[in-house]
Amino acid sequence: MARVATGLGLRELAEVAGVSPNTISRLERGEELKPATVETIQSALEAAGVEFIAENGGGAGVRLKK
Repeated sequence: MARVATGLGLRELAEVAGVSPNTISRLERGEELKPATVETIQSALEAAGVEFIAENGGGAGVRLKK
């Protein structure tokens, strides 16, 4: 959801995050990744304008920064 919101393709996000496209695919399928890898991808998405919203009774989510 976060990747689509930015307009980044799978390969583009992989390049920006410094991981393989397969790693992005695995994350999007819900497979378990090393916490450091998830943090790296999250940082790349945040740099692209995504804001991660903590679960606050309505569930975790994402939105674009203003």
